Amino acid sequence: MFGGSSATESASLYGLRPYDARRPPPAGSLVFYEAAGPADGAWHDWGHVGLALGDGRVVHAWDVVRIDPAEQLGALEPAPGWTPPRLAGWAPAGALLAGHRRRDWTDG
Repeated sequence: MFGGSSATESASLYGLRPYDARRPPPAGSLVFYEAAGPADGAWHDWGHVGLALGDGRVVHAWDVVRIDPAEQLGALEPAPGWTPPRLAGWAPAGALLAGHRRRDWTDG
């Protein structure tokens, strides 16, 4: 898989599609959010990401692994100093492998 060093960087590489609640992304897609805060001594939009279940909900880790409606993550209490997650869009599962490299695991 390829991607950036944060959810936000990966989202831009995968070519986000707009989120439409009337037609939620298919199961297995990644749903991306903007979420900024301090980490590793820097303030940055590190982002947040969840895995679409295909019915408008996402599996994601927010203090604990949980399932929430994709459009309601903005109501979650952010960590101190962080912004609440804001829905940015989604990317199909196939986009995650577009830049992968095949490795022959038999060569040690």
